[in-house]
Amino acid sequence: MLNKVWFQLGIGLLLLILIVKNFMEISGLFEPVIIILTTIMIPVLLAGLLFYITEPLQRRLVRYMPKWASALAILGIVAVFIAIMASLILDPLIEEANKFVQNVPMIFQQFEAMIVQFLNDDGSFPIDLEQTFGSVLDSIEDIIIVGSSYLVSFLSGAVSAALTLILVPFFFFFMLKDHERFAPALYNLFQGERREWVKKLLSEVDFALKSYVQGQVLAAFILAVLLFTGYSLIGLEYALLLALLAFLLNMIPFLGPWLAFFPAFVIALIQDPVLTIWVSLITLAVQQAESNLITPNIMGKKLSVHPLTVITLVLAAGNIAGFIGMIVAIPTYAVLKVIVINIYEKRQNIQKQIFKDVK
Repeated sequence: MLNKVWFQLGIGLLLLILIVKNFMEISGLFEPVIIILTTIMIPVLLAGLLFYITEPLQRRLVRYMPKWASALAILGIVAVFIAIMASLILDPLIEEANKFVQNVPMIFQQFEAMIVQFLNDDGSFPIDLEQTFGSVLDSIEDIIIVGSSYLVSFLSGAVSAALTLILVPFFFFFMLKDHERFAPALYNLFQGERREWVKKLLSEVDFALKSYVQGQVLAAFILAVLLFTGYSLIGLEYALLLALLAFLLNMIPFLGPWLAFFPAFVIALIQDPVLTIWVSLITLAVQQAESNLITPNIMGKKLSVHPLTVITLVLAAGNIAGFIGMIVAIPTYAVLKVIVINIYEKRQNIQKQIFKDVK
């Protein structure tokens, strides 16, 4: 019975539960460490995101200059790019965001009136559905007003926010300059076959993160540009704000595009019901391009994550850690999947070697 997989798995789960339980009981001892980790987590994540986005550029630059010079050059390129984008879109974006915040109550009143009229015209709906729907809309309106206020404050205080994230360029520079030393520093702690196994594991983890970040960011950027172009051509209000929202939401695979469609549809419905047809057609065309052209050519099937798994992970991570959790859920899952697969393969090889020696 000790050799049964289900028995070993059960023992492993029990040990994990005991470890988590004991950790929760003494979690106060680790509170300073947790505070430090949470403080540097966002800068490290942002620096890692920038590193994987610019890594292909650095591979080309190091052919012509030292690594430290390529890191400085990329820092300068990123800074110039951010400055140009800020000068082009920051003022219009703040203006649209302010306008949206001011019009949120009116938008929801009109949207609620349309839905109520529709419910009244159709006698098949329950009578109390109108009141329920109204209360739900009121709650959503309050959430959006608060969230939009935070968005405007963030956009208006972009300079001060950049100062608070001074660690980002610091981490980013050293990731560019010394990233090839990180993996050897870990796998050189081991020897023999275990060293080669750790080296292979780190290489596959790096590949999984690189595939996801580079592919997802590029795909989301292309989709945002296409949506902004389409929304601008049909005269949809808040086109830039909706495109930025689509860029952020498209970081979430499968669910992101549909989450980005709903606010655009509501804005179109309030502005001119005919625009909802155009918004739907634009979204459909962009999604077809994304499904058949953009994602297959950029990302392919490198991560091999089933859509149902993605949806489950995104919903669970959203409840646990909010929007940030929804974004990091899939790359975290991809990394854990690589680790589990490598551990399983290592275990299988050990068992085969033992049985071979016995025979």
